[in-house]
Amino acid sequence: MATASAPAASSTPLLELKGVTKRFGAVEALTDVDFEVHAGEVVALVGDNGAGKSTLIKAIAGIQPGDEYGARWDGKDVHLNTPQDATKLGIATVYQDLALCDNLDVVANLFLGKEEVEDGITGTARTLDEIEMEQRATDLLRSLAVRTLRSVRTEVGSLSGGQRQTVAIARSMLGEPKIVMLDEPTAALGVAQTRQVLDLILRLKERGLGVVLISHNVLDVFEVSDRVVVLRLGRRVATFETSKTTQDEVVAAITGADQVR
Repeated sequence: MATASAPAASSTPLLELKGVTKRFGAVEALTDVDFEVHAGEVVALVGDNGAGKSTLIKAIAGIQPGDEYGARWDGKDVHLNTPQDATKLGIATVYQDLALCDNLDVVANLFLGKEEVEDGITGTARTLDEIEMEQRATDLLRSLAVRTLRSVRTEVGSLSGGQRQTVAIARSMLGEPKIVMLDEPTAALGVAQTRQVLDLILRLKERGLGVVLISHNVLDVFEVSDRVVVLRLGRRVATFETSKTTQDEVVAAITGADQVR
């Protein structure tokens, strides 16, 4: 396996996994996979369809925990057996479907299930604190340097693909995570929208977050990532430091061409 030293983002990985194995009946989707991400680092997780990328992300998120694995968080042993385990540690995931409600505005989508409430006029009932949620939504988007939304009261169904992705990423930030995992965030986006999302990923890195990026777009990977971890047929087969490798080397590792003599 090709390896490269971790960047100087931090000496100890924020999250370190050892020997992740996941089976679905007779199919072994992941086999003895190690994975790590540091604070302030963007790690691209790449591989062909069926390589195990989404399975690994779901294992980290506690949705489909590994059948066998070891996990350390900031050097301490932890469990990732449930989504609650991951959330409590500070791991947020933005899946490819985004799970947004098109008929609700940006504020409502950001706070869905986590609404701010206040005492009603009579004190016997509680009402949504729309003003507080709108202010927090505005402040959050401003802190992420998101300037493409005309209003946080715009219905999500009317937004562009890049804007929808931005809303989904912003929603993940409400819990103040330390790691954000993004599943194909630029899929099917145009050039301008892709640039918008990539810039947002870099801003997450600047804030000291660890970012795990699943992408089939090698150009995007080289644009924002510090390291590239390659999965093939459920195994980790290569690791590259982006600044010291080429797109051809990464593609060869993805397809297995690097094994051809």
